[in-house]
Amino acid sequence: MKYIEIQGVEKKISRLFMGTGDLRKLEEPHRIMLEAYIEAGGNAFDTAHQYRGREQVLGEWLAETNLREKVVIMTKGAHHDDGSPGPRVNPQAIRQDLTESLERLGTEYVDLYALHRDDPTVAVGPIMEELNEHLQAKRIHAIGASNWSHQRIREANEYAAAHGLTGFAFNSPNLSLAKPKEPRWEGTVSADGETCQWHVGTGLPLLSWSAQAGGFFSGNFAPDIQTDPEMVRVYYSDNNWERYRRAVQLAEEKGVTAIQIALSYVLYQPFPTCAIIGPRNPEELQSSVEAMNLELTAEEVAWLDTADKA
Repeated sequence: MKYIEIQGVEKKISRLFMGTGDLRKLEEPHRIMLEAYIEAGGNAFDTAHQYRGREQVLGEWLAETNLREKVVIMTKGAHHDDGSPGPRVNPQAIRQDLTESLERLGTEYVDLYALHRDDPTVAVGPIMEELNEHLQAKRIHAIGASNWSHQRIREANEYAAAHGLTGFAFNSPNLSLAKPKEPRWEGTVSADGETCQWHVGTGLPLLSWSAQAGGFFSGNFAPDIQTDPEMVRVYYSDNNWERYRRAVQLAEEKGVTAIQIALSYVLYQPFPTCAIIGPRNPEELQSSVEAMNLELTAEEVAWLDTADKA
């Protein structure tokens, strides 16, 4: 396993985060996956207040295994569709969601806390002031944004710097080799070229959700296979099929799979990155670990991503 550091978190953080989207019950398949992830050297879990029941299950497992102090928890709050309707990016919603997340997880702090959505009509000042109160109280060790534009993150960090506060230490948008034609879910943000260049300049770590583009590179999809409306809507484009072709070509040259190439693409950007993964079995986990260790050159990364310029 490879690791990165994020300012504010004393623990090293594995570059593969274990997503908890399928963690509904502590049944055998889930226990096996969690144990396999820990055995592989993984120590970072992604969850959210809005993921119904997932925080409780993760908290139960951590209490049962006595692993809390050895792992990194990233949870998220202030999602628009979580509780009261409408935008919820405000101090009251942040406070409520964080308090409930800590109770559900059975912990006194979370290592990483991200705002799950943005509301650009809300000034960044009150948001940063609220988050810093929780940093001071040690309920959060590092703050970040999920699905915020890099311009808003920059604005928030400039406010923090001007007022003696701690700014966002990480960003968690989507980043994948397949580029979405439109947001996969309402209000989500994918890192485009400008965002990536901003990360190069700032060095701010990027923690990518849907790093494998919903399995676009798995071999289960093709232009004439229209059985998954979401995949067709989001990822079916000429440029993405060219990226797929290039991933297959490079995979054949290296003796690996196209989906491993796609994950390696995310992990070998010219700035710090992690990938949130959701393996369904130990074999898929091992595939992701192998992809993490499959180093791509800057030239290979650029070649994979220049389908629209060919």
